[in-house]
Amino acid sequence: MTTKGKTILVASLCCFLVTAFVVIVWQWSRDDIKQENTKHFQDIAEEVGLTFKHQYIPAEQGETYKVNLYDHGCGLAVADFNGDGYDDIYFVNQLGENHLYQNKGDGTFEDVTQKAGIALGDRICTAATFADYDNDGHQDLFITSTRGGNILFHNEGNGTFKDVTKEANLSHFGHCQSAFFFDYDNDGKLDLLLLQTGSWTHAPVNDQYRYYPGKVDLMDIAASPKEYNILYHNNGDGTFTDVTEQSGLKGQGWAADAAIFDYNNDGKIDVLITSMFGRSQLYRNNGNGAFTDVTLDVLGRTPAGGMGAKAFDFDNDGNLDLYIVDMHSDMWINPNDDPKRFPEGKKYKYMFVPPFRETPKYLEYEKKITSLIGLKYQEVVFGNTFHRNLGNGKFEETSDRAGLETIWPWGIATGDFDNDGYEDVFIPSGMGYPYKFFPNRLLMNKGNRPFQERSADEGLEQPRGGIYLEETIGGKQMARSSRAAAVADFDGDGRLDIVVNNFNDRPYYYRNQSPQKAFVAFRLQGTRSNRDAIGAVVRLYVGGQIMTRQVHSAGGYLTQSSRTLHFGLGERTAIDKIEITWPSGIIQHLNPVSLNARHDIVEPTK
Repeated sequence: MTTKGKTILVASLCCFLVTAFVVIVWQWSRDDIKQENTKHFQDIAEEVGLTFKHQYIPAEQGETYKVNLYDHGCGLAVADFNGDGYDDIYFVNQLGENHLYQNKGDGTFEDVTQKAGIALGDRICTAATFADYDNDGHQDLFITSTRGGNILFHNEGNGTFKDVTKEANLSHFGHCQSAFFFDYDNDGKLDLLLLQTGSWTHAPVNDQYRYYPGKVDLMDIAASPKEYNILYHNNGDGTFTDVTEQSGLKGQGWAADAAIFDYNNDGKIDVLITSMFGRSQLYRNNGNGAFTDVTLDVLGRTPAGGMGAKAFDFDNDGNLDLYIVDMHSDMWINPNDDPKRFPEGKKYKYMFVPPFRETPKYLEYEKKITSLIGLKYQEVVFGNTFHRNLGNGKFEETSDRAGLETIWPWGIATGDFDNDGYEDVFIPSGMGYPYKFFPNRLLMNKGNRPFQERSADEGLEQPRGGIYLEETIGGKQMARSSRAAAVADFDGDGRLDIVVNNFNDRPYYYRNQSPQKAFVAFRLQGTRSNRDAIGAVVRLYVGGQIMTRQVHSAGGYLTQSSRTLHFGLGERTAIDKIEITWPSGIIQHLNPVSLNARHDIVEPTK
């Protein structure tokens, strides 16, 4: 072959190789895009039998829209109420009956509300939480309401419940939010913390819908007398005693949610309470039945209008971190504003955002309202906060660096949705009429990087049926909006699903179809500790990391997620050590367990 021929051959070969390389790289790129765009969640609420519809109060949130707390409530609770091993769902309503759906064992549901006897429908319900308060092996149910009276239902163990509110000394009529069962004195019995807001309704009662009309504007609400938290001590005989004054958990009024966890790992459960108007409060458990407010020293600044709170270990260092979302700092948006004008990831220095801040009328309004609620600028942040636990009793606020600033958030639901070993975050968001549509957010955790917003890519946005409800209000469209979200592996396939209660709308039930990865789950039962093991912590030691999960009661805003502790393992094939710290103080080490299964663990008696 001539030199010229060799040159042509080499050139042709190089051209072929370059072309092949480009094609391969292009195909890899397409595969990545395909993988990136795969929607792993699908809303199949109707298909699985969840036919509930939340109903609002037309005179409060309809055409005569009022800026009051009737736009807040639509909670839900998840628990295995009948002890068959599968988590069930209880939806809370404002106008009309609540609904209990029994899991058939495959992720489909049957409405058993009437048989259970817990429909209510005669009051404006706010939230609910299941717990075995008398340690008899059955999940009881506590329901809060707005001025309609709270109710404790005892689980009779045969699929029915009995109202035992009066006998338990829990009768109370207030403007209540969530309630939390936890054992603050570690005596093996679940106590009850009730959160309250303020007296923002007025008489007389509306006889048609059985509710008290709400005040009309924010200034009137801020001027309302505060209502304070109540701590009930479990006496162990089916009754409770109000121990609020000696506990120090009375709070500052306008409470929204709580995260109950041992922030300093001293074996005593502590309490973080968010506030709709003012800073949150972190109360350290002193171990003698009393709590001390250590917020400013331990956390520093917290949201000015906090709603949902959640304690979870985002970086697998063995310490529970704290996330608080701030809805009220976002509510100064004009209903006609384009949501794109308010970019996510941005905090503002003051309560009113530009251009309102530069307007003398709004500047004076801000001065009045901050004076009414006692807001101190040096104590708050106008936006979400994420407090990374440093492990020495202190926290570092890193919300912006972590990518956890969002717009119009209500609650927080956490779980390792892709089973890669790191807990992710789902945030129910939005407002509804008369405001524009604001989407829910799915923030995926990749460990050493900021959380990535993936709601649209994973199939969670836009909502099934579009961003507007089928019905209109005064001829105007009503944007869909969410309030509370809970997490559980409802169908037992090792992947965490998400259920969402929406305002004046049907719920979302997002079945998780992410690629299968290794996982392990634990359901705990206390003996010396409370039977529900609320407060227990499981740590998996895997490859130099310490994956940490705590058994929670309620939490995340008007929400209770599954008490089954779920750990995604990704590509990890073995667990080095498993350690359970029970509320009683017992530390239990487990022998190696099989992966891709749930393990039911009973606390040692000694």
